[in-house]
Amino acid sequence: MLLHQNVTAFILEESDMESSRTVTRIITATHAMEGAGFEVRRPFPTMALDDFDPFLLLDEMGPMTLGPGEAQGAPDHPHRGFETVTYILDGRLEHRDSRGHHGQLGRGDVQWMTAGRGIVHSEMPEADFRRTGGRMHGFQLWVNLPRRDKMMDPRYQEIPADRIPVGKSADGAITARVIAGEALGAKAVIETRTPIFYLHFTLEPGARLVQPAPRDHQVFAYVFGGAGRLGAKEQPVTDGQIALFDHDGAGLLLTAPAENDKPLDLLLIGGVPLREPVSRYGPFVMNDQHEILQAFADYRSGRLG
Repeated sequence: MLLHQNVTAFILEESDMESSRTVTRIITATHAMEGAGFEVRRPFPTMALDDFDPFLLLDEMGPMTLGPGEAQGAPDHPHRGFETVTYILDGRLEHRDSRGHHGQLGRGDVQWMTAGRGIVHSEMPEADFRRTGGRMHGFQLWVNLPRRDKMMDPRYQEIPADRIPVGKSADGAITARVIAGEALGAKAVIETRTPIFYLHFTLEPGARLVQPAPRDHQVFAYVFGGAGRLGAKEQPVTDGQIALFDHDGAGLLLTAPAENDKPLDLLLIGGVPLREPVSRYGPFVMNDQHEILQAFADYRSGRLG
């Protein structure tokens, strides 16, 4: 069954402080090389944080300014057993897969790809962008699939920027781009296999907000622009850091200090943990080692997609 997570956001009142969750850990992202040779900032998996059930990986691509011919991508590679969510802030990507699907992603676009039983695809710079160069910035999130869905048929949800719902506070100081879930009165058009929210918040200096979060959701925030204070204790978090929240509260306090010289940009992401065994090797995420070996056998024999 496909699910939308129904949550809304509201402006902070003093009584909300008591119900706000606390940040338990703050981790600085590491740097890694991916694909044909492009650098990413990686909040997880790292030595400090392996995964954050149901989420397996978060990579920030850029921000970087590329010269003509410098853009790199990820040539043909397989996936099975999970989903990839690609969100582009700047630049252009082109993707193709073994089932004949082809498309492009540009500024503000989202692709939610459910690999299911398997697919082989590529994610490369769009031809004109590779030729001319430009600014590249975006994210890829890996979401684990529950055991019941790991062998489902692959599917894509491709949402252009103008169809991504946007919520705003009454004074215009807070904006939420709603990829999954709800915030500030806006509800996502993307469907998820389990309850998940994925929100891009921009807070102008001095803005404060509480975003509700069901207690059964694990939640993290990743800051990629400016600095903020998060949680009931208003712990400071800055660009390139991930903050993990506890479960003791119904809301998530987000604050952009008034002394900031630019807006606070962050991803706020949460979901219900699957609490299932995880066996992963590279592009395959299953429940046991036998299923991983079967995925490799299927890939070698051409049965993956």
